[in-house]
Amino acid sequence: MYNLVIADDEYEIRNGLVNYFPWEDIGFKVIGQAANGKEALELISSGDADVLLCDIQMPIMTGLEVIKEIYQQNSPVITVFLSGYQDFHFAQTAIKYGAKNYILKPTNFSDLTDAFTPIKKELDQRNPPPFQTKIVNQQSGSEHDPIIHKIKDYVKSHFKDASLDDAAQIVYMNPHYVSKYFKQKTDQNFSEFVFQIKMEEAANLLKEMKYKAYEVSEMVGYSNAKNFTRAFRKYFGVSPKEYRQLH
Repeated sequence: MYNLVIADDEYEIRNGLVNYFPWEDIGFKVIGQAANGKEALELISSGDADVLLCDIQMPIMTGLEVIKEIYQQNSPVITVFLSGYQDFHFAQTAIKYGAKNYILKPTNFSDLTDAFTPIKKELDQRNPPPFQTKIVNQQSGSEHDPIIHKIKDYVKSHFKDASLDDAAQIVYMNPHYVSKYFKQKTDQNFSEFVFQIKMEEAANLLKEMKYKAYEVSEMVGYSNAKNFTRAFRKYFGVSPKEYRQLH
């Protein structure tokens, strides 16, 4: 069961989403609700949420401002937007900062199910068994593919701020095509590989004992230590402190 935060400044919509949609049937549990973007960000910063279902137009902080902050913090929280506006600029900005979906109001059962079913699958793929590194089932020959080799070298050298756009520039391809190509050849999303390398590098740095956990967090690209601890626990099944004690 994955943790969900719902943010919408309209009480009737928020209450309906929280109480009348069968979230548990598709693998989610609502752990908090917010009436504005600031409250949503505070709930996310507590480190327990996996997904944020968020209205775009909210007081104090808009949904776009919230997802920009999440993006800049390298938070693993997945965002899905709600909006009463069929505005291309909103959708374009949402996608730029990693939004997984953009649902127009009024929402219905099928819209939410269609949006959250693939997110559940993605979260399942992110979470390997405790104490084990994610095993990548690569298709035959992928390690000898020069494009894949170049992309992986780039990520290993720039894991702190590696991006799909920069990887695409290195191999002179369209980012969307690179994403599909990488998935096809490695059976792993580009973002999953970046996450894997970040976590493995963090584990190596923690073993050295000369860095504090918050320093390791910054070294692998997490400006928020709580988000780093949460991501590390998801990958290894233990906190950075517990991992250091075990090793």
